[in-house]
Amino acid sequence: MSLLLQQTASFYRANCGHQRPLFARRRFPRRAPSLVCAAVTSESPNKPPSVASPNLSFPILVNGCTGKMGKAVAESALSAGLQLVPVSFSSSEEPGRTLKVGNAEIQIHGPPERESILSSVIHEFPDVIVVDYTVPDAVNANADLYCKFGVPFVMGTTGGDRHMLYKTVQDANVYAVISPQMGKQVVAFLAAMEIMANQFPGAFSGYSLEVMESHQASKLDTSGTAKAVISCFQKLGVSFDMNQIKQIRDPKKQLEMVGVPEEYLSGHAFHMYHLTSPDETVSFEFQHNVSGRSIYAEGSIDAAIFLSKKVQSKAEQRIYDMIDVLREGNMR
Repeated sequence: MSLLLQQTASFYRANCGHQRPLFARRRFPRRAPSLVCAAVTSESPNKPPSVASPNLSFPILVNGCTGKMGKAVAESALSAGLQLVPVSFSSSEEPGRTLKVGNAEIQIHGPPERESILSSVIHEFPDVIVVDYTVPDAVNANADLYCKFGVPFVMGTTGGDRHMLYKTVQDANVYAVISPQMGKQVVAFLAAMEIMANQFPGAFSGYSLEVMESHQASKLDTSGTAKAVISCFQKLGVSFDMNQIKQIRDPKKQLEMVGVPEEYLSGHAFHMYHLTSPDETVSFEFQHNVSGRSIYAEGSIDAAIFLSKKVQSKAEQRIYDMIDVLREGNMR
């Protein structure tokens, strides 16, 4: 067991009489010798659907509906009262397959059909906004296609050549929201960290940092959100190597040690950042737990609504991120 796990387990035993999961939700306030900044969110099956106002009922094309994230975005689009275009691109599915999303039937199209299908979609739905949740290898090729046709898009897919992605969109002068993190509240937390890092550089000089992040077993790479938070701590004076991040992908450990609800083992993001002073008399703990995908799906739809408004108003700025969406306000 790592030092962080030992320290946390000992703390819980001393204060609660038993060992609690590392990322367990805190239901009651308690006194502790550390400053805790924790954010927890999970999907609520009883949450009523939010409905977009009539002037926001624009058509939306969600690419990657065969994946869990893409399907969640499509479902969120329907809940928001948007018009879901009944087609979706996939990099691996055989042509002719259909997918049911709510009451809508989505026709899945492979790479050879992308250009002709997108051309037909734009002809039938000239105000369409595309939301992309495909695969990292398809990011740049898809962006090239959207820019070729001048269609506004939200790029929720991570990976690809990000420098080339921005250059492609900039050269084409196309409206786009590009963000590796679509969870609005998580983005707000990242923004707060950036503000603290920029205004108080070196505030945590000499402090040691331990980072643990738990995601579903299918996520093979290190969390981009964790890297972004760590970069803020580095600006604050903390010495930390990205290779020191403790990744947890074993479902058994996620259940027993991390405290991930069993129903969300296939889709979650639990993060903890633990800071300790040089003499070990002061500690700070930052934690954010996400169960399910609703936070990202809802954020993606807010980004699409935001982008549709920018297109309608012929805004001068063309490339945006989730910080811009947050600053605009009026989110559902």
